[in-house]
Amino acid sequence: MTRSAIFRRNLLILLTGLVIWLALGLFVSNPYYKLLLTTVPIWAVLAISWNVFSGYSGLVSFGHAAFFGLGAFIVGVSFKFFDLTPWLGIPLATILGALAGAAIGYPTFRLRGTYFALAMLAYPLAMIAIFEWLGFQELSMPMKRDNPAAYAQFSDYRAYLMMSLSLLAIAAFVSLRIERSRFGLSLLAIKQNELAAEAAGIDTFRWKLKAIILSAALASTAGALYSIVVLVITPASVFGMVISAQAMILTLFGGAGTVWGPLIGSAILVPLSETLNAELGHILPGIQGLVYGTAIMAVILIAPEGLYWRVVDHLQRRKLAPMANQITNEIVHTQSAKIQRIATSATDKPILSVKNISKSYGGLRAVRDVSFDIPEGGIIGIIGPNGAGKTTLFNLLNGIVRPDAGNVTFDGQDMTGLAPNRVCRRGMGRTFQVVRAFPRMSILENVAVGAFVAYTTDEEAWEAARESLDNVGLASVADVPAGRLTSRELRLMELARALAGRPKLILLDEPLAGLGAGETQEMIEIVRRLPTLGVTVVMIEHTMHAMVNMVDSFIVLDHGALLTSGLPQVVTRDARVIEAYLGRKWAVANAQN
Repeated sequence: MTRSAIFRRNLLILLTGLVIWLALGLFVSNPYYKLLLTTVPIWAVLAISWNVFSGYSGLVSFGHAAFFGLGAFIVGVSFKFFDLTPWLGIPLATILGALAGAAIGYPTFRLRGTYFALAMLAYPLAMIAIFEWLGFQELSMPMKRDNPAAYAQFSDYRAYLMMSLSLLAIAAFVSLRIERSRFGLSLLAIKQNELAAEAAGIDTFRWKLKAIILSAALASTAGALYSIVVLVITPASVFGMVISAQAMILTLFGGAGTVWGPLIGSAILVPLSETLNAELGHILPGIQGLVYGTAIMAVILIAPEGLYWRVVDHLQRRKLAPMANQITNEIVHTQSAKIQRIATSATDKPILSVKNISKSYGGLRAVRDVSFDIPEGGIIGIIGPNGAGKTTLFNLLNGIVRPDAGNVTFDGQDMTGLAPNRVCRRGMGRTFQVVRAFPRMSILENVAVGAFVAYTTDEEAWEAARESLDNVGLASVADVPAGRLTSRELRLMELARALAGRPKLILLDEPLAGLGAGETQEMIEIVRRLPTLGVTVVMIEHTMHAMVNMVDSFIVLDHGALLTSGLPQVVTRDARVIEAYLGRKWAVANAQN
């Protein structure tokens, strides 16, 4: 099924659910349940807002109440003190909420993990103190008897239900558009492996900032509508920790990283908790907390990633079982692969120049004053014993690590100290010693993430991803989740992802690791073909017999320093290289014999 067909199907499911909810609201007569049917969509919007940021990016926010409460008080204050109708106050809250998201996100993204989550918690707590200090212990919406509709005041709660469902429709539509777009896939890549996302050309800081701005705007809009539905707000009721916790629990219960998670959580947990509170609250005070606590325990024990992903995993296991042999036996026909670029051969012109580059970690000098040139169109092997500094050198070349000294010039431009995403955008791709996949995404989506850096439209990127998969022989299994691949398929997929960004040079870090004999030969044939695609190759590999038959020349490192360089037949006979690999005693004994 195509992406557009999936979107239309999901949109139809969403609209059907909204119509059913509206029908319930039209026939319910109990005032309490009318209010419940009206507020559930508002909580769903708040959960969607949390999911747009935390569910997709993986950065856990304990502070979304800051945006929700800000929206509520913007409408309340502007209405009460400036006579601004909520019809204008709600859009104002949306705009100011987005600005608050940028103001909060920009400095807070400097923190990681638990520190980020705790920092986000501080913002709503600070706002409670600020608004109480300003004298807003309680804020009531003034009643406009002369023209209530102009101030969004209705005697029939069905009008509020229509407003809340309309907001939910907008928020869910935005989430649907995000889910498999460049925006959503970039965030999911960041969530599942931020380093790999950076190396694929994703500006992780920029995408996270965009996500929190959009998330804050949605949360503030939800808070703004909530204030005119309940009419009376206090700092604790809209900025309290329970608001942030509820947004998080609803999403995690249903499933984070998908539009359906917040909707499932809201449709189940909010009515259940509120109904039990109405019926049993006088007997068991705080029963709402019991419901949410039980939901979290159920998620931890039964469906750690949420109900949605539990069902999806079950269905995928049944669907993919017959495909297991197809995935395992997929053969790369290297001779028939589509060649999209003009063939080139190695030249004397250097595409990459490294001058006196060094990196130390405390007293350990991982790379010491290394200099070399990489000719355009060739295959260069970097070899050396374990601990020689090979992977550190790669990290210096593509910006993961900043050098202490020296510089890197790529295609005539100084690349020293650039972030990995900027290095990738200049035309340098990268694979990793331990494959860094995005397991919750399909093979095609993994590769598309790498293509986004080279193409301005999503359609072009998807087409490039398919071509790249065809080049490595995985086109027929493009829809298989990456989390279900073997080592061989993961290696091929990561290579395809790097190639999809149209690199001029690619860094391959042990591409043969974990492969069997037949798989190794398959990968060798693919690497040999890369220069015909216009790609210069620099690779690290410990399988020496494979390297000798594959590369044009060697660069040898030992203890972080350049030991020697040259043609394979010369380097492999160099006594210094033999000693570095096998030890001085072996080299001496071999020389005597």
